[in-house]
Amino acid sequence: MSDAGDIPGIPDGPGDPSDPTDAGGSAASDIGAQLERTNQLLRRMLAEVAKTPSTHAIFVDAGYVYAAAGLLVAGTEDRRSFDLDAEGLIEAFIDKARTIFADSRLLRVYWYDGARRRIHTSEQQSIAELPDVKVRLGNLNANNQQKGVDSLIRSDLESLARHRAISDAALIGGDEDLVSAVEAAQGYGARVHLWGIEAAEGRNQAEPLLWEVDSQRTFDLDFCKPYVTRRPVTMYEDSGPAPTRDDVRFVGAQIAATWLSSRGRAALAQLLPGHPYLPGPVDQDLLVEAERLLQRSLRGHADLRRALRDGFWQHLQSQY
Repeated sequence: MSDAGDIPGIPDGPGDPSDPTDAGGSAASDIGAQLERTNQLLRRMLAEVAKTPSTHAIFVDAGYVYAAAGLLVAGTEDRRSFDLDAEGLIEAFIDKARTIFADSRLLRVYWYDGARRRIHTSEQQSIAELPDVKVRLGNLNANNQQKGVDSLIRSDLESLARHRAISDAALIGGDEDLVSAVEAAQGYGARVHLWGIEAAEGRNQAEPLLWEVDSQRTFDLDFCKPYVTRRPVTMYEDSGPAPTRDDVRFVGAQIAATWLSSRGRAALAQLLPGHPYLPGPVDQDLLVEAERLLQRSLRGHADLRRALRDGFWQHLQSQY
């Protein structure tokens, strides 16, 4: 009679590789070990995340802030009519964020503005020198309208959210074009909080933007008032003989030459289709500069203002 070990199918002892039960147990043991190692890794990662503070950033559409704060406090959107204490206002935004995001650290403040040929003005340079502030510039067209600012905001918001550099974004603006920036950041898990400035009348933020954000906050007159100062209006004495139409026309041509040299032919090409009308900001600049050169007010002198515009247009058309 042969030994049991000689009978096919009966294992010789423990650990026999021919035993399917033993192979299954070994595989299960390996899987269990792998799961345990994975769980340990996850626990270490969660512990590291728990020790890492949340981070927030503030995104400021300067065009919106100037227009909304100027209208609320000084009664005008025209930047030339008031001074904005940008440094003080930025610090106030940082303090407000510190209160709202109490367990979070500030990454930086992004200040988006427009400039001719994206060349910093002296005011923008001083803002750029502030700690924790990054100035990003779009273009200004011939009508003093910002171009490219919304795309800059979207690019920064989306990039920071995608790389998990921020968990919360305070967005100060009102343009409907910012909706795509909000959606992009939210798609990567960031929360976007819309901050606005109280409107003198109605609303100054697009409804679709209000619908998309995670929270909303509005700064009132008392908050904004310390940072906006209306400039004194220069008064000219109407003493002596009034300038002739030819005098005023000549001044208009002088101003046109300066305007063309600073703005360039691209701005001229944008302006010409509107002849004989000038965009509001350009017309206002023309009037203010002419009054400065003539040392005389042209308000209430419709004929002289027409002569001024004629001189301005004649020079521009002669250079086209």
